[in-house]
Amino acid sequence: MKEPTVSPQRKPLKILLLGDSCYDEYHTGTVTRISPEAPVPVFDLTSTVIKRGMAYNVYNNLVNLGARVDIITEYRERKHRYVEDKTGQQLIRVDEKIKTEHIDTADENLSMYDAVVLSDYNKGFVQEGDIKNFRAKYNGPIFVDTKKTNLAQFDGCFVKINQYEFEAAETLTDDLIVTYGSKKVEYKNRTYLPPSVETHDVCGAGDTFLAGLVFKYLESYDMDAAIKFAMDAAAVTVQHRGVYAPTLDEVVNET
Repeated sequence: MKEPTVSPQRKPLKILLLGDSCYDEYHTGTVTRISPEAPVPVFDLTSTVIKRGMAYNVYNNLVNLGARVDIITEYRERKHRYVEDKTGQQLIRVDEKIKTEHIDTADENLSMYDAVVLSDYNKGFVQEGDIKNFRAKYNGPIFVDTKKTNLAQFDGCFVKINQYEFEAAETLTDDLIVTYGSKKVEYKNRTYLPPSVETHDVCGAGDTFLAGLVFKYLESYDMDAAIKFAMDAAAVTVQHRGVYAPTLDEVVNET
């Protein structure tokens, strides 16, 4: 039996994270009958758990890995997920959306940070002017997870998107990392295969991947190592139901 590895003490990384956040509500219950009013199942609620998601899930993942993180965010969305208790199957998701206000980043002091991370859901919180401001004022690495389609505006940044965002992109950028779920990750014509694990829930796995990518890159400045570490981190997350932020020791022991 493999002995668990305990990670050595490291100097904490200092990261600035900006982006849209939400409240993730998980409503667990059972379905045993069909409604007499319409041909739909009746959901008997047994419990509700509320977690903070989107950019704040990236925050939780970075903190659990050992980084020190300052976050600039707003909570303007709630995602209600109704989950069958016995199977863990998500039955329906109901989103409450309110347009997010833009945040002015012109006066942010960036020199104290090892990296800047943008978790951009394209809801107006992060705008093109912010990107130009960061690139003009900051010489360190900038990581972007975005739903914007004009990716050329992020030239000079590491941009992480998924397969569907890649297919929707109108322009591309050089340092582009594309995730394909459990199949693969692609970066600069190189393909990386994630570990094979039993998947229970993919919710938040992209946030975990982003956090792992940032954390390992700042530790090693080796993008190959960073992508492999990020895949291992996401592999830990998908083995849990609901949003999950693994610790550094959990990720190390996944390898």
